Amino acid sequence: MSKVKKKVKTIKIDLDKCNGCRACEVICSAFHAAPKYSSNNPARSRIRMIRDPLRDVYVPVYAGEYAPAECMGRDKYIIDGKEYDECGFCRASCPSRDVFKEPDSGLPLKCDMCEDLPPDEKPLCVQWCLNDALIYEEREEEVEEEVKVEDAQIGLESLVNKYGFEKIADTVARMSKKA
Repeated sequence: MSKVKKKVKTIKIDLDKCNGCRACEVICSAFHAAPKYSSNNPARSRIRMIRDPLRDVYVPVYAGEYAPAECMGRDKYIIDGKEYDECGFCRASCPSRDVFKEPDSGLPLKCDMCEDLPPDEKPLCVQWCLNDALIYEEREEEVEEEVKVEDAQIGLESLVNKYGFEKIADTVARMSKKA
């Protein structure tokens, strides 16, 4: 396989600046509403706030790749004397929890960096962050060649097997109306 250069987009999080205002959740859910900006449903947000306001701990976590199985790690983290489960900081949508799943269909959510036509300079959560706790970064990395058609077909077949053809078709139809 040959290596290709790919633009990698990430959001760096500065926890010292986050005050838990949840503006990132609000704008993300509005952007992903159908029709766009018509409502605010935090369950549609691709970024979630892990909060412990009494200890002044706020951790924004944005949705990553889908994980078809539960992970084996159940580590605990202690931040400012409070214990947190590893799942709380995980970006994946997986079978063991309902975080980052589309509320209507149950399909996994993934941060799309608010890609739209015309594209914005940075994702809306970064633009709306009042304290600059979210920082957008782009870099180029050499990666293996892109996904083969066969791999995409296997992924689509597994979604159909898990959720059923009608649910997938309805979701695709709703998504295509946004475009």
